[in-house]
Amino acid sequence: MRAAPHAASTRNQERAMASRTNADESETSAEGAVGRRVRLGGSAVLLAIALTAGSIAVGALRDGGGTTTAAAAPSAVSPALLTGADLDTSIASLQDHLRSQPKDFGGWATLGLAYVEQARTKGDPSRYPQADKALARSLKLAPDNEQAVAGRAALAAARHDFADALKYADQVLRQNPYDERALSSRVDALVELGRYADAAKAADTADARKPGVPVFTRYAYVRELRGDVTTAERVLKQALASATTPGDVAYVAAQLGQLAFNQGDYEAALTYYARALAADEDYVPALEGRARAQAASGDKADAIKNMEDVVARYPLPGPLVELGELYQQAGDQEKADDQYALVDAWTALARANGVNADLDTALAAADHGDKAAALRAARAEWKRRHTVHTADALAWALHVNGKDAEALPYARRATAIGYRNAAFLYHRGMIERATGHTADARTHLEAALKLNPGFSTLGAAEARKALKTLEAAK
Repeated sequence: MRAAPHAASTRNQERAMASRTNADESETSAEGAVGRRVRLGGSAVLLAIALTAGSIAVGALRDGGGTTTAAAAPSAVSPALLTGADLDTSIASLQDHLRSQPKDFGGWATLGLAYVEQARTKGDPSRYPQADKALARSLKLAPDNEQAVAGRAALAAARHDFADALKYADQVLRQNPYDERALSSRVDALVELGRYADAAKAADTADARKPGVPVFTRYAYVRELRGDVTTAERVLKQALASATTPGDVAYVAAQLGQLAFNQGDYEAALTYYARALAADEDYVPALEGRARAQAASGDKADAIKNMEDVVARYPLPGPLVELGELYQQAGDQEKADDQYALVDAWTALARANGVNADLDTALAAADHGDKAAALRAARAEWKRRHTVHTADALAWALHVNGKDAEALPYARRATAIGYRNAAFLYHRGMIERATGHTADARTHLEAALKLNPGFSTLGAAEARKALKTLEAAK
């Protein structure tokens, strides 16, 4: 479904809001004290975003989406739970069960974990406080029970509190070294804390103890971060071959599509996204990835149409920024600005629900918002964790604020471990150009465009323009 101009798109978001409101009222009635809705004042757009936006578990914005995207580690629970309809049905069944069996600590733990997934897949951060309450109820009934502590790890990761995610994962693994969720969460937390060598060891351990789709995807991601794309692709293909449910197939095929996109292979990316959508036609990462690959391939009309469809149903930060940049490239700044404003509303909602959104703020605001706020957020995030993504975000925020000499060491650090990310190379090249390192600037701008010539709707064009200027100055 193609969204009409932005007024009609807003009406679609309002309808989504109304639908979500009805669902919330039903759930609140079913759970009593467990449920809580968060309301934001303001315009209809803000209300729409308050109930439909925000996918941030273990890195919400996806790599490969240009200059305003952050890391997207794999989901913190089994991909089989990612099918929206199945998850909604499971939550409704759990609520019915807990109404008659309120002392079932395992049921409360499962409900808490399901809320974490619902926040991630349905774009509703207000589910995080609900998850917190359900997990607390489980732990009150059975202190330190394995399932609830594993849920705490997933919730902490979803809120970008990776130190707590690691703490809870380790607590579970002391009880059960073979717990799949905890093994997976441990890898995620170490990656997001920038402890890449430890993450690689944790992935090896997880693979030895509990091989399967959740572990395979993490193993592949760690290898990709270290520049070993061949191994990452091989492991993801192995995961896809072993996938048996539609949720698993959609999840892994979309991961393969993202990996192919990051290497500039748009044909393969579109093939994998088609396979993901054949398994689950509403799988948002595949819908979003397909639109990005279409844009990179030069098919702007279909890219806009399909990204409008994504945003009309799930106005999440990644697609909002991508759609905004597509509009901006097409010369419609008003519609572009509407999308960027929705990102700000999502950030406010995320923070209202206990999520650390500094990295997301830094990435989006550096290009499409308050540059000073972007730098404050990037500095705050760097104090918490030293990852390649935070290094890149801080470098770029410093650059757009005119602090290029300070930015350069961070840009170099972002590219130091071998991660093949065109946006990182582009950022480094632009910063090197600004600091007078012209030969290095040419090297890295050319490398960005060679790796993934459509890595960003606007960034790729800026990279080409900068290279022409450098060549003319020879």
